[in-house]
Amino acid sequence: MKSLRATWRLWRALVHALAGAAIILFAFPRMNEPQREARVQAWSLKMLGVLGVRLELRGRPPQAGPVLLVANHISWLDILVMHAARYCRFVSKADVKRWPLIGTLATGGGTIYIERESRRDALRVVHHMAESLKRGQVVAVFPEGTTSDGLALLPFHGNMIQAAISAGSPVQPVALSFLDARTRAVNLSPGYVGDDTLMGSVWRTLTGPAITAVVRYGEQQEADGRSRREWAEDLRSAVDALRQAA
Repeated sequence: MKSLRATWRLWRALVHALAGAAIILFAFPRMNEPQREARVQAWSLKMLGVLGVRLELRGRPPQAGPVLLVANHISWLDILVMHAARYCRFVSKADVKRWPLIGTLATGGGTIYIERESRRDALRVVHHMAESLKRGQVVAVFPEGTTSDGLALLPFHGNMIQAAISAGSPVQPVALSFLDARTRAVNLSPGYVGDDTLMGSVWRTLTGPAITAVVRYGEQQEADGRSRREWAEDLRSAVDALRQAA
């Protein structure tokens, strides 16, 4: 029964993804920015429902930009969950742009791509992020730089925090966690780390216990003279405290 249910959900998710791509290709050119953002959020929330993931929000998402969101990174679900909670422009590795269908969805969702191996490209992306923040947008990054098992935080890299310093923008810490919907214990099914494959993680998520995705928003912070490294360390502490909150 679990496999049948998972197969049905996977099929529905594919149909919903194709519908999203069609909206991006044919409807987005006629929409203004707020309309596109609202559509991305609504599409993401519906996709969570298709996948059987319940969304739970704690704290206050930003009502408007400019603000840089910094969050821990656990799963391929993270971007979907954060979009469903509050639209934001993500910074993601450039490889995603070339993924079939997913690349179309990511690009339509306003993703800013980065070639992680290139220092010069990192500078370009920081400048792009700063310009987006100056235009009043909400931008999101995963300062760990990669996924973890969700049980502990990796060090936060400060390079992307420079965008907020350059733009004079506040930063808001965000903590993500995935729980067993019945027991409220940590659910490791959505993990995407180490030797995990994307499809393996997706299938494990669909066949595992029902999931509640919890998004906890902390208080916005100003730089207050901190360097990007100092601020990154303080933001990591803030995200960790949110993770431990009941």
